[in-house]
Amino acid sequence: MLTNKDLEQIERHGLCLEQIEGQIETFKRGIPYATIVTAASVGNGIEVIGESDQQKLVALFESRKVDLDLVKFVPASGAATRMFRFLHEFLDHFNPETDRLNSYLKKERNKQMAIFIKSLKDFAFVNTVRKKIRENYPEYRHGTKEMRAYLFVNMMLGRKGLNFNSLPKGLIPFHKYTKYSTTAFEEQLYEAAFYASAGDEAFLHFTFAEKHVPFFKAEFEGVKKRVSKKTKTEFHISYSFQKKETDTIAVNLKNEPLRDRDGNLIFRPSGHGALIENLNDVDGDIIFIKNIDNVVTEELVDKTAYYKKVLAGKLLWLQDKVFGYLNMLLNSDYTEESLREIKSFLWNALNIKDIPSTAEAIITILNRPIRICGMVKNTGAPGGGPFWVKDAYGETSLQIVELSQIDLQDEHQKAIASEATHFNPVDIVCGVRDYTGKKFDLTRFTDPFSGFITNKSQDGVPLKALELPGLWNGAMANWNTAFVEVPQITFNPVKTVNDLLTKEHSPTL
Repeated sequence: MLTNKDLEQIERHGLCLEQIEGQIETFKRGIPYATIVTAASVGNGIEVIGESDQQKLVALFESRKVDLDLVKFVPASGAATRMFRFLHEFLDHFNPETDRLNSYLKKERNKQMAIFIKSLKDFAFVNTVRKKIRENYPEYRHGTKEMRAYLFVNMMLGRKGLNFNSLPKGLIPFHKYTKYSTTAFEEQLYEAAFYASAGDEAFLHFTFAEKHVPFFKAEFEGVKKRVSKKTKTEFHISYSFQKKETDTIAVNLKNEPLRDRDGNLIFRPSGHGALIENLNDVDGDIIFIKNIDNVVTEELVDKTAYYKKVLAGKLLWLQDKVFGYLNMLLNSDYTEESLREIKSFLWNALNIKDIPSTAEAIITILNRPIRICGMVKNTGAPGGGPFWVKDAYGETSLQIVELSQIDLQDEHQKAIASEATHFNPVDIVCGVRDYTGKKFDLTRFTDPFSGFITNKSQDGVPLKALELPGLWNGAMANWNTAFVEVPQITFNPVKTVNDLLTKEHSPTL
């Protein structure tokens, strides 16, 4: 099936024949759905930390952070295209020469467009777009309102204008302050100073698409003086790309390797789960993970940062316990009573329900990376949530599961999914060093049997694509996990441009 030319291409891509054969076998075999046992809820896998204990955890983190290596890890390679979906529909279906804007906006299906037009002055990018229009269309102000609306959207998204459609979400102007506007990238820097900094220094790692690196570098040079002055913090930025060797082969509907018009094999990026390789290259005592678009305005950062410190304090508290127990077990310095205490800790603090009887097996369980995951109450937002999941070996554990991993044709599984009380906002604090201070190899703690097979097309040809286990799904499946309820203020993603009109994205400064 594969030629010598194919083998050379595979090798150049950083892959080997065994990997490709394994991927093709996965396509043939299929990836089984996750078996959810029950939705995690308060008292059943999700902890609610009282205000007094929150303050103790914050104090613990604050007292020790100066001696810790802190890193903020921000997945930032996503394009902004989906933010502007209804604007593309407007460009495709509205003719400014024959259609009437008021009639178009009155239709229910165009409600989002009506909100956008009504709120133009509130967007951070409005003046930049209008300036670009004036440069290209001096008679703009004398045109009909239909033409002005059409030109505004076209100049905002199109290549002849600001080309927002091709920019990463992190570089779209988000917040409009009195004297300046900020991107999500700048807000991530500002926020990091409040919890991911020590000694007036903050270290951030962004995962970009390689083609966007020059734009992010330019943005950093343009804003670092301002944000450093405001926060009295020096920022150190590192970045990485999704590695080529994490790409997966595409196949046709017969599960045969697909080729392009030149006869070359087609490889595709394997989803955000591939970022476990990037995370594995980042070393720190505490790593905060947060998506690029989940930011708030400056006056609200104190509130969101507080809960990051709560999660970080929870991580330190858990690590102290875990490391103490490991030293006790490894030095055979334990009694039957202390062994019962450790087993109780596994059950109550780490949500381990299949507890082994021997000290050696308990050591294996304790000696794993730890993640503390903030969970917000479910508001109907699409995406993953916390569930108790039974794996292929019959063991049950706490996991973050995407809806696409659940067999919604199975009425029982569908019913369990509908009972979810909480949602995953990607608010994660990670401990990736062991009790000796040595960094774990995070690739050893993934679930290779999870992932996604999706139907796509390329040049009009249908294909099947393989995505690796998601970064906070299967890629962290074998970490020790604690879920903690955090308030809604910590979750403010921008899925559509109109989300920028909410109070969390509307500065009063």
